Amino acid sequence: MKLSHASLALIAALFVAGPASAAEYVIDTDKAHASINFRIKHLGFSWLTGRFDKFKGTFSFDEAKPEASKVNVEIDTASINSNHAERDNHLRGKDFLDTASFPTAKFESTSVKVDGDKATITGNLTLHGVTKAVTIDAKRVGGGSDPWGGHRDGFTGTTTIALKDFGINYNLGPASETVELALEIEGVRQ
Repeated sequence: MKLSHASLALIAALFVAGPASAAEYVIDTDKAHASINFRIKHLGFSWLTGRFDKFKGTFSFDEAKPEASKVNVEIDTASINSNHAERDNHLRGKDFLDTASFPTAKFESTSVKVDGDKATITGNLTLHGVTKAVTIDAKRVGGGSDPWGGHRDGFTGTTTIALKDFGINYNLGPASETVELALEIEGVRQ
């Protein structure tokens, strides 16, 4: 069988290039281009808001195959910050996060389902020594070249978790049983 020069060039390109794969990103926490925020009702009267100041993570993303994306995040639970030192110490204690026993929380995605410009990211959240599946409603904010010669992609997401699902049973009343998380993630392509 005789192959044309064009066929040989195509075969060579396939072997040299290899299969296309998702780009790997590091979440940009060093320059505060990412945040993990929370809010919970305080006794049903108002919203208490806060964030985790220290976390790190990575994700993979291929715009042509977003369903192949993966996300891994690790949170320093002692970095909880509700803008009130006394409350933060209580949240770090045994009634809530018990950061001495459980210094980190982790999220690892298991699947991504895409519907138009929105995605549902399912994964395992380990918090307070308990691992449960959670679902994050996500959306791509944008991506492209940055002014420093790199490439960035950004996403936003939300989820709600029940404290008792993670063994946190401090009685604040039924209005304060769930926590809403808002995630703002910008990654730098490696």
